[in-house]
Amino acid sequence: MEPDAKILIVDDHQDTLYALESALAPLGHHLSRATTADDALKQVLRGHVGLLLLDVRQPDAGGLDVVRYMRRLEQTQHIPVILLTGFGPDQELTSTAFHLGVADLVMKPIDPWVLRTKVRYLYDTHQRHRALQAEIRELRARTAPHEADSTPAAPRPDPRVPPQRDTTGARPAQDRT
Repeated sequence: MEPDAKILIVDDHQDTLYALESALAPLGHHLSRATTADDALKQVLRGHVGLLLLDVRQPDAGGLDVVRYMRRLEQTQHIPVILLTGFGPDQELTSTAFHLGVADLVMKPIDPWVLRTKVRYLYDTHQRHRALQAEIRELRARTAPHEADSTPAAPRPDPRVPPQRDTTGARPAQDRT
């Protein structure tokens, strides 16, 4: 993930977007907003999204539909998602959300300190994961030419075992098959 990856906040209510932006501003990350699921998907597909805060209920498509779509695409399947809901505890929603790989489900009204803590942890963890993946790709690219050029070497005899001489003229035991 790029160091400037943004946190995308998706909600159809402007006052909620403002409150979430205010709560997350102390983290110092670039924040972006969307008011529809369609706008959110467009931003996610353009890249540079490091975390998604997504309201469950959207006028055009539900938050779970957005997550389902994201999880089917390689480029978006690992972006952490925090679902936001104002409808209280719902076992079916919780089960479905976590089955889809949602990182967390947060009930409104949201405690700003708790939200900042969760966002900081998920964003930083995802950023470290992406950096490690990039390093692995780079190391594989460096070693791939060397691996392709080398041919498998013949096994070398163990230097601790002295060579055996055949004084009888018979073939060695391992050659008698």
